[in-house]
Amino acid sequence: MKSLFKKPINYYAIGITILIIITGFVLLQVIDNYIVLASVLLTEYIILIMILLHVFDTYIKPIQKATKTMDELVKGNFRARMHHPITGSIGELSSKINALARNLSELSFHEQMQAEQFSTVINNTQSGLVLIDEKGYIHLVNRKFVSMFGKAQKDYVGYLYYDVLSNEKVHRTVQETFLYEKNVKKSFTKMNGGRQYIEIVGAPIFNERNILKGAVLVFYDITELKKLEVMRKDFVANVSHELKTPITSIKGFSETLLDGAMEDPESRKHFTQIIYDESKRLQSLIEDLLTLSRLEKEDSQLTLTEVNVSQLIEEIKPIIEQYAEQHHINLSMKCSDLSFTADYDRVKQVFINLLTNAINYTPANGNVALSVDETDENIRIEVRDTGIGIPEESLPRIFERFYRVDKARSRNTGGTGLGLAIVKHIVDVHEGKIEIDSEVNKGTSINVYFPK
Repeated sequence: MKSLFKKPINYYAIGITILIIITGFVLLQVIDNYIVLASVLLTEYIILIMILLHVFDTYIKPIQKATKTMDELVKGNFRARMHHPITGSIGELSSKINALARNLSELSFHEQMQAEQFSTVINNTQSGLVLIDEKGYIHLVNRKFVSMFGKAQKDYVGYLYYDVLSNEKVHRTVQETFLYEKNVKKSFTKMNGGRQYIEIVGAPIFNERNILKGAVLVFYDITELKKLEVMRKDFVANVSHELKTPITSIKGFSETLLDGAMEDPESRKHFTQIIYDESKRLQSLIEDLLTLSRLEKEDSQLTLTEVNVSQLIEEIKPIIEQYAEQHHINLSMKCSDLSFTADYDRVKQVFINLLTNAINYTPANGNVALSVDETDENIRIEVRDTGIGIPEESLPRIFERFYRVDKARSRNTGGTGLGLAIVKHIVDVHEGKIEIDSEVNKGTSINVYFPK
């Protein structure tokens, strides 16, 4: 029956013609009048052709169009429609097919949108993702994973995980995830332009019947967390050490005084002076730690006012000049009459910390110079000295808490090792920047930029 609808109308017309000829031969045996016979056969042919055209146009042609439309829908062309002006059952069929096509088109559009959204989320997540089926073949890797392990997506998808991933910790994570059917967490390091710490979590995937169908691996780059952990441990160790040194001195000299040295006026004065100096150093350390703590708070707020640089320098000048005189340093300060909006006390602390730090690391009879000028967008503070300089490998670390280029010199001057760390935080909260130029045994130049 299906083949009847596929034949073109010409075949049906030929069939009717053959039927008319056969009918003519049969009627020729009983009808002698050829004119009557020809009229009957012609009338029969016309009627049959008209019936054929009606049937073809009403039933066969719509069904052919419906078949072609369905073929297009099967191929994925959901824009295909059936257009045929007809009513009845065939017309209803046409409407149903068009409605199906519209629904499929909308469904396809929504699925495409969901697929694009899913792809966007997967490729823009900050964790590496790998999807593995129950046989160990990789079905999906995202952009972050590729950036972490190199190559391209096509080098992973479709391959067994142990053929394209060489890390033994990854193999063990996958195996344990499949074996125990629960989340497995491991970590490892790899060299990727430096040491990179990666945490991997394997999670099993189950179907609706709770049968294991695969696993998803999530790779977290925890390098920054490791660095923060190291910094925290170093900070605790440094604070403990820095607090221990003055406390030990205070305790030791106090015990010496109690053991009899108090009877000797000269010893009493000397030891009391040491205890005073160490307690002062301890106080400075605690104050600097509290300052850093306040600056690092997320809700830390600046008290913005109009800062007149000339006025600020006149305020700190006696303190700095006295400090420079004690260290036999030649100090010079040059400043234009400039003003900008900032936290006055914080900026004042930046000046004091930079100048005292330069004096501390400059040998006797050396020079320390302060100059302040402006650019189109910033106020530039430059502190230049002829001190010991900073080795190139130490430059990235000088703003770390308790980091000292010359530990002995810093301790002898009573420094806490927090001065430049405080400067960096103050400049950061003002959205400024710091530039350093230094040469060992020749001196250092520090430029601080505050937005106007």
